[in-house]
Amino acid sequence: MFLRLLLRLAILLVSLAVASWVIFWITQELPGDIARVMLGDGASPEQLAAKRAELGLDRPFRVQYEEWVVGVLTGDFGRSWYSKLPVVSLIAPRAAVTAFLVGGGLLVAVVIALPLGALAALKRRQWPGFAVSAASQIGMAIPAFWAGILLVVAFAVQLRWLPANGYVPFTRDPAAWAAHLALPVIALGLVQAAVLVRYVRSSFLDVLGEDYYRTARSIGWTRGAALWRHGVRNAALSLVTVIGLQLASLIVGAVVIERVFVLPGLGSLMLDAVAGFDLIIVRGIVMVLVATVLVINGLIDMLYAVIDPRLREGDRA
Repeated sequence: MFLRLLLRLAILLVSLAVASWVIFWITQELPGDIARVMLGDGASPEQLAAKRAELGLDRPFRVQYEEWVVGVLTGDFGRSWYSKLPVVSLIAPRAAVTAFLVGGGLLVAVVIALPLGALAALKRRQWPGFAVSAASQIGMAIPAFWAGILLVVAFAVQLRWLPANGYVPFTRDPAAWAAHLALPVIALGLVQAAVLVRYVRSSFLDVLGEDYYRTARSIGWTRGAALWRHGVRNAALSLVTVIGLQLASLIVGAVVIERVFVLPGLGSLMLDAVAGFDLIIVRGIVMVLVATVLVINGLIDMLYAVIDPRLREGDRA
């Protein structure tokens, strides 16, 4: 187990190093000249050269990359080319919004997918099972932004139960904070639940063919009780696997949802930075998101041994 953890940690560190180089290289090689964007087409070559020197863009690629990596390791992602504010100060408050959105959406997805996936497995030859499977197929075909628009029309425009957009900090008004996040969280969670339901259903179906399930049934357990008792661990392993695989798409969906509901998250900040060609902000946000995905995937990989005892037995063997 210890060697497995060391190996996973080494893979994580190498992945982070490679990701940092790729992110820096791509943002450096993107077409366009920030000096010309800032000064305009009428700027002289001398003015452009002075601006590039001011921004540190006239130095060799290796020097710029090493300086950026050292800064990232010490919590300094540089300063915005326009506002001159530290990138960390721009990212930190918006990261909390995105974290609540992604975390809430994931929680909604799991709460929906687990019981519906079990129902689809138990009633696979009856209309409830067909209905759940059909609904999951439809849900997978609906983009997150379209689900958000439908929820806005239903609950904000027609019923007027929840606000259509905007954001209120938790410290200012917890009730308003929850109300403004409700629709975007549900929109993101519904789309992800459609994906998870299929995997949960498949996991529970595997349990139905196992000897321990038939043994539980033979001693008098009901189908639902036997499946719930023996299927949850199996479904949990599939959920953990799929969540790791879907985490990147979940964050991408959050970026779109933030734009639909006008939430001040990392996605909105990144799109604004791209529009203004403030690539140092884009670089910092992408690095934070990629690192988050890699770290969570690494933790999920380590959780396999906790959820599935067979992995621990394999290590001892």
